[in-house]
Amino acid sequence: MHRACENSLRRLQTDYLDMYLLHWRGDIPLQETVEAMEKLVAEGKIRRWGVSNLDTEDMQALWRTADGEHCATNQVLYHLASRGIEYDLLPWCQQHSLPVMAYCPLAQAGRLRDGLFQHSDIINMANARGITVAQLLLAWVIRHPGVLAIPKAASIEHVVQNAAALDIVLSGEELAQLDRLYPPPQRKTRLDMV
Repeated sequence: MHRACENSLRRLQTDYLDMYLLHWRGDIPLQETVEAMEKLVAEGKIRRWGVSNLDTEDMQALWRTADGEHCATNQVLYHLASRGIEYDLLPWCQQHSLPVMAYCPLAQAGRLRDGLFQHSDIINMANARGITVAQLLLAWVIRHPGVLAIPKAASIEHVVQNAAALDIVLSGEELAQLDRLYPPPQRKTRLDMV
């Protein structure tokens, strides 16, 4: 991990990283991972560390590990058509004041993304508000306290449009309609990942 961090620092031409993420739990014991992250913090190479793609049981194990509660975020796949985290992971993170970082908040490219962006009900809802479908979908993702989204932005215009989603508050009626289109989970499911 130390070498990987050093390589990242060199590539980015910087002395430290604001956030460093463990992207998969892997075979290394959590205690060793946490110790390595804490060492990077102590050395000033990273300011904070987090995890990615850890489900509820993994997060509980991390919290039982010495200094595991120093974890600053859990980065997971989350969008309107991938809601599995809502069953138990999101509530667990909220209970522990751990921010959730939603990657692919507009869905991964392909049929799933096309299905969201071309769904007539979603288009009509966005048009009625005078916003883009992307803004509607981002506003939906960040409606929960402690959830932030990291959408792709290929241009300055995308950045501006994405940022505008911060000011959009969906109504109870809109949220209910989106729930009908893409229902929340009724049972535990495997964590979606890309």
